[in-house]
Amino acid sequence: MVHTCVVAGCKNRRTPGTRLSFYRFPRDPERKQRWVAAVNRAGWVPNDGSRLCSTHFISGKQVKNPHSPDYVPSVFTPVPFFPDMKEPGALEILDKQEARVEAANALLFLQGQGSSAVDGPSQGGRHEKEAPEAAVEKSGSSSFSTDEDEEHDEASERDRKKGKFAQMSEISVNFDDILKALKKENRALRESVEKMALSENAFRNDAEKVKFYTGLPNYFVLETVMWLLAPHMDGMKNTKLSKFQQLLLTLMRLRLDLRNQDLGYRFGVKVGTVAKTVHRMVNIMSSTLVPTAVFWPSRAELRKNLPTALRASHPDCAVIVDCFTVPLEEPASTVTEHGQQETTLPRAEGMPHSHGSLKYLIGVAPQGVVTFVSRGAPGSVSDRSLAEGCGFLCKLLPGDVVLACRDLDIADSVAARGALFKIAGKGEARARSEGSPGPDATSETAVVQRHVERVISMVKQRYTMLTGPIESPFSTACERTSNLSTFDKIVQVACALNNLCISAAPLE
Repeated sequence: MVHTCVVAGCKNRRTPGTRLSFYRFPRDPERKQRWVAAVNRAGWVPNDGSRLCSTHFISGKQVKNPHSPDYVPSVFTPVPFFPDMKEPGALEILDKQEARVEAANALLFLQGQGSSAVDGPSQGGRHEKEAPEAAVEKSGSSSFSTDEDEEHDEASERDRKKGKFAQMSEISVNFDDILKALKKENRALRESVEKMALSENAFRNDAEKVKFYTGLPNYFVLETVMWLLAPHMDGMKNTKLSKFQQLLLTLMRLRLDLRNQDLGYRFGVKVGTVAKTVHRMVNIMSSTLVPTAVFWPSRAELRKNLPTALRASHPDCAVIVDCFTVPLEEPASTVTEHGQQETTLPRAEGMPHSHGSLKYLIGVAPQGVVTFVSRGAPGSVSDRSLAEGCGFLCKLLPGDVVLACRDLDIADSVAARGALFKIAGKGEARARSEGSPGPDATSETAVVQRHVERVISMVKQRYTMLTGPIESPFSTACERTSNLSTFDKIVQVACALNNLCISAAPLE
């Protein structure tokens, strides 16, 4: 079946050999309505056969991620007007008027030269007093005609031309107002472009801009991060992007989850340059920034600054743990030689095809900062296997208390290190059931749960890329020595940047 794009003015059709893709309108009512609004055809409603070609998407294909600019088509070329439909505006009329006056002045000069040679000064003076429009009209006949009927016709034509010239003069008076309006609009556009500029000077005195594009609270923190990373960026050869722009591009990728095509357009570089820059900067931040901002504090520091909410019930609390998952990119369907659809799922190294997410173990200090993040594991892996394989247990000391708001099945593994795993409120709830007084177990569990969820949600809200889905280039291991994928490093970097913001509130 031959499909034609429904966009007005678009002549793309599905023909043999074409590389264009044609998409049905989404089934989701809200997204479908946004597509219909983008097509912008008054009173038109799509049917089952309506298709939209891939040229109307920035990346050349639709993306099902709501955070992507290609979630809704946005590339549309305005339909040109036909010549017989085009009406001349004031500027076009003025251009014609100026050209006519210049031609008339040239003819007056030539006629003045001819009259001085034949009829003397008096005849030349008469021509100098004639209107420019009269000179234009006389250019088609002799300048020295003495026929009375012809002079009468020329006079009437001259009067008619003067009337038109007066009307055009009235239009030229309004030209000043049009020019002022255009200058005002130009000023507003220039200010808007300056606010959207991605240069270092544009961020220096604009805290809101820094917060929106990078997730950091102000320029001082951004400058500090830049100062830490700058010595390690000397080997990165990129003539088009400065060191600041390379850091900004990477933070925008993490913060806003913008696609490489979008970032390439914003920074004026190729898509491949964006991908290389993000991977290199993530590697540098992982090796430089993460050890500085994400570390396990000493027992003395933990007890010294322990929040009041835990000082009475759990004075030896070293960390509050929980697990969270991030979905992988949706599977892509390919057609086999026999015409059957085969589903291919992007996955991390060593992950079976049946798993569609990555699982992480996160440790949060009672003071509200992230102290440990594991590497990603298949979503179906048990909590115990994840804790034993990520190095978390090596951080514990005998006598430490590991607190959680739910059973993570790691009590035996924690006990083997001489530490104690406790579920908030579980012991107190048992004491209350036996009749002995104790604190409100439900409220304590809720407090601990809110604390961990607050930190995790804060990191995800600050850096939207952590909400997923994870693209396949980020989910494969890039270093065999560390067995960390690029996305594992992105999670660690996001936690490190969140700690620098000092935004996670203490347990109180």
